[in-house]
Amino acid sequence: MRVLSETQPTLLSATWPAAKKSAFRMVTMVIAGAALLTLSAKVNIPFYPVPLTMQTLIVLGIGMTYGVRLGGATLLGYLSAGFIGLPVFAGGAGMAYMMGPTGGYLAGFFAAAVVLGALAERGWTRSWATAAAAMLMGNVIIYLLGVGWLTSLIGWDKAVQFGLLPFLYGDALKLIIAALGVPYLWSKLKQK
Repeated sequence: MRVLSETQPTLLSATWPAAKKSAFRMVTMVIAGAALLTLSAKVNIPFYPVPLTMQTLIVLGIGMTYGVRLGGATLLGYLSAGFIGLPVFAGGAGMAYMMGPTGGYLAGFFAAAVVLGALAERGWTRSWATAAAAMLMGNVIIYLLGVGWLTSLIGWDKAVQFGLLPFLYGDALKLIIAALGVPYLWSKLKQK
């Protein structure tokens, strides 16, 4: 199957081919992605049952548009900024914060962006069905690592109650937005 085996351009490389050829442009994209992630962590939209941030949408969107290497580098840059104490996360910064209850989710962000980047490079962002499948995989990765880490701190029942269930509605909405949005951008790109 062509979609699964051949490397294809990502949305970023298709819209800005020179970005892949210039170290300066790649660093610019990493900084822009980390800045966008920081802003998305600070956004708090009233939602049921918990307020909604746009962080997972941006994490998965970076993977889907940047690809595996640039997406991974962007998440490493973001996590490194938080590790050294810059206020990039939703509720704190530094190594102690990263080892706390959200540590698994932060690790999941990196893993999910890399996996979605690899899928994007195999054409999974071109149709809504495969984009939705990729987004679902990304969310599952984030939840597996996040809830898994949280379980080690507060136990399975509480980890699921507080670290999974309240976020399902919001993440479903973000999945729909990305699964329709990224293929839509591809369709607009093809019209040019």
